[in-house]
Amino acid sequence: MHPTWQRIDPHTCQLGESPFWHPQEQTLYWVDISGRQLLRMQAGALQTWDMPSEPGCIAPARNGGLVIALRHGIFRAPQWGGALTQIATLAYDTATVRANDGKCDALGRFWVGTVDETKTQHAAALYTVDAREAGKPPRVTHQLGDALTGNGLGFSPDSTVVYWVDTPQHRIDAWDFDLSSNTLRARGPFAHFEPKPAGWQFSDSAYGGRPDGAAVDVQGNYWVAMYEGARVCQFAPDGRLLAQYAAPSQCPTMPCFGGADLQTLYLTTVRHGRSDAELARYPDSGCVFAMRAPLPGLPVNSFAD
Repeated sequence: MHPTWQRIDPHTCQLGESPFWHPQEQTLYWVDISGRQLLRMQAGALQTWDMPSEPGCIAPARNGGLVIALRHGIFRAPQWGGALTQIATLAYDTATVRANDGKCDALGRFWVGTVDETKTQHAAALYTVDAREAGKPPRVTHQLGDALTGNGLGFSPDSTVVYWVDTPQHRIDAWDFDLSSNTLRARGPFAHFEPKPAGWQFSDSAYGGRPDGAAVDVQGNYWVAMYEGARVCQFAPDGRLLAQYAAPSQCPTMPCFGGADLQTLYLTTVRHGRSDAELARYPDSGCVFAMRAPLPGLPVNSFAD
C-alpha cells in the first residue's frame, strides 16, 4: 500500500527510535540514540534534550516525567530538562552492550531490550524494571537472553501475549504472558522473514528487510518497521500478513500510534551510516513521519513508581 507520509519536522536524527504519544500532553516523544538526545514535538515546536550517554528507549511515568534507559542504567526524570536520577542498573558490560528498544506493560513495569554491539557474543537480553514497591529499590528481572539486537517489543490488548524480536534472526516471536506474575512462556515464532542476501544493495527490492520496532493497534494487530526493507508490515494476531505500507526511508525503525484519536501512525527513521545513493532516494531519512492509520492504536503504558 502507498500511504501519504508527512514529515513532521525537518530535523534529522542519526538514529531515531522509541517514539510514544503522551495523551495528557498531546505530545510526541522520541530519542536519537547515536545523537544522544531526547526529542519531543509539542504544539508544533520541536524541543531537544542532550543525554550523558545513548538513550535506548523512554516511557512516560504515572507520577510525571519520564523513565529513560541509557547505556549505563535506568534513570528517572521528574520533568523535561530536569535532573536525572539513576534508579536501576542492568547486568551487562556497558563497553559492548547498550539499552535499545523498550516500553512499559499494563502494570507499569519498564521492559528494556539491549544490543550486543560486538554482533558476536549474543550478550543482548530483555529485562523488566519494577519500581512499584514503595521504599524499596526497583526489582530488575532478566526475562530473555542469548540475543544480538533486542527489538520489536509489544503487548497484546489483553496483556496475555508479549512480542519480541532478535533483529538479525529475521524472526518475530510471540510469548504467552502472565501479567500478574511477570512470567513468560515460549509460544514460538510469530513471523519469519528471508535473510539478507550477500552483497545486498538498497536498490535490490528482493530483500524485505528485518524486523525492528513495533506497535499494536486496538484489534491486536502487530505493526513492525522493517529495517532496510523500506516498509511497515501489519500482522493479524494469528500471524497473517494483513498489509504492507511503503516507508519514506530505507530504514524505518519504530512506529507508534498517536494524535487525539490515536489514529496517526508516527514512524522514526535512520540517517547515520546510510549510503549517499540511498539518501539521494530518501533525502528525509532520519526525520519522523506521520500517516493516517486505518484504525487506532493502543495508548502508551506509563511507568509506575
